[in-house]
Amino acid sequence: MAQGTVSEQGGGFDLFGMLARFAPLIFLVVLMAGFAIAEPRFLSTVNLLNVLRQVSISGLLAIGMTFVILTAGIDLSIGAVLAFCGLAAAIVAKGSATGNFALGSDEVQGYGWGVAALASVLLGMAAGAVQGFAITRLKVPPFVVTLGGMSVFRGAALLLSGGGPISGFDAGFRYWGQGKALEIPVPVLIFLGFAILAHLVLRYSRFGRQVYAVGGNPEAARLSGLKVRRVLLGVYIIMGFFVGLGAFVLSARLNSAEAVAGQGYELTVIASVVIGGTSLFGGIGTIFGTVIGTVLIGVLLNGLVLLNVSSYVQQIIIGVIIVLAVAFDTFAKSRRRRV
Repeated sequence: MAQGTVSEQGGGFDLFGMLARFAPLIFLVVLMAGFAIAEPRFLSTVNLLNVLRQVSISGLLAIGMTFVILTAGIDLSIGAVLAFCGLAAAIVAKGSATGNFALGSDEVQGYGWGVAALASVLLGMAAGAVQGFAITRLKVPPFVVTLGGMSVFRGAALLLSGGGPISGFDAGFRYWGQGKALEIPVPVLIFLGFAILAHLVLRYSRFGRQVYAVGGNPEAARLSGLKVRRVLLGVYIIMGFFVGLGAFVLSARLNSAEAVAGQGYELTVIASVVIGGTSLFGGIGTIFGTVIGTVLIGVLLNGLVLLNVSSYVQQIIIGVIIVLAVAFDTFAKSRRRRV
């Protein structure tokens, strides 16, 4: 107890503070070491790149979710919006909603991958803007708005596709999900590139400081002159941008878009952000932590698969980790209040 007091006054080493800050990274290193010992194939270059490729889509969504959760918000509609945007991109790329089950086609029938990507991103941002408007202007809680959005956009995706997939894109489209640059999968480069950009925005831009201020104490932020509603609307539009981008990359990777895409992404993405140290109460978190949390979940699932652990057990483990991460977050917040 005395040691804790000394550290709080700046005269000693705060072990808890260090663990709270670096716990996700420490856990990731320990986890990787354990899997490497249990299964030597785990540390192969092919497998590690496969892990990064697998988490790149959820990682893009987790970047956007970090902005939302930093304001003490939540978005449960990301999987449904992902499916809707992916189908829109597919229709634009192919020129119609007619399903094509060819594994690949180099014939561009629609408007090409560039317009398709733009359509996906703009549609995602529009979806974020609509939900952000409902949250900020209609005063409906984010949980309720995005829960309703989950149903609305999933239904819209089913209507758009007629219930069937749209497949068979040209090589230019597929490159963004299946291609490589310097032997690194393109989706991984997209994920890491936007993670760096988001980090710079949150840490060094005026908007980033406003996001932290609104999440830490929205009333104090309002009294200090910040446009709280504008900031909240902005984070949901950013969320929509990353969902649209993720939808395009996922469709390119699978060479297909369908209405059931993105199911279950809500759990994985929120888990990545929370495990990475972003507080559900808002105001605390980093993009670096989110990247670590995303990779940690990917490593965990990959290692469990290599060890032939049942997929049912994997879901249980992920759920337990989420509860423990939130419990740790709650404990850390109460400790900071006492300090």
